Amino acid sequence: MQTIGLVGGMSWESSAEYYKLLNTGVEARLGGLHSARTVMASVEFAELTALQAEERWDDVAAIIARAAQGVEAAGADFLMLCTTTFHRVAEQVEAAIEIPVVHLGDVVAEAVKAQGIEKVALIGTTFAMSRTFFTDRIASHGLEVLVPEPEYHDEINAVIYDELVHGKVLDSSRKRAVKLVEHLWEQGAGGVILGCTELELLVKQSDVDVPIFPSTTLHVGAALDRALA
Repeated sequence: MQTIGLVGGMSWESSAEYYKLLNTGVEARLGGLHSARTVMASVEFAELTALQAEERWDDVAAIIARAAQGVEAAGADFLMLCTTTFHRVAEQVEAAIEIPVVHLGDVVAEAVKAQGIEKVALIGTTFAMSRTFFTDRIASHGLEVLVPEPEYHDEINAVIYDELVHGKVLDSSRKRAVKLVEHLWEQGAGGVILGCTELELLVKQSDVDVPIFPSTTLHVGAALDRALA
């Protein structure tokens, strides 16, 4: 089994979900007392979000790259960034280390294509929806990517940052998220990517008829495939 490297803390709720899914995934595949070999470095979320607000992306990249270098030095065979928003600096982080980065956008795109879907929607943080760094990566796989209209951005962003990153999962917010997923289906999306770990705590496939792609669950599955190959 290879050692999975993780850079987390963006948010800690997201990191906890990654750790849980990796270990339950190994247990399901191997049985018994098996668990995942992991190395994690956790960054300080408030520091990074403040730098993000100031568009200081080189500073963000430097912090995450240092964390990644520590993970590599601790014996990781490959790296995962436990975040969507901060994949904005994934290429800079990858350039700073010798081990490969399993890019979330690539993993999600392959899962969408595997279901024969050509047009997919993304919901996530305002930053991930309003910038193109993540949607362009998905589109590079030959997919058309939709995002909600700007009037929806603040609503879903508030659910993520004011509720979910603090462990608050509210039925009222679930209903709003489900309505947004259904709206995107009506706009022509063949499926919807939950492009934020915390959104997977809110919306499940059983909540909607639209195919959903839980990015963290897919990311973890790809990591387990690699680690156990």
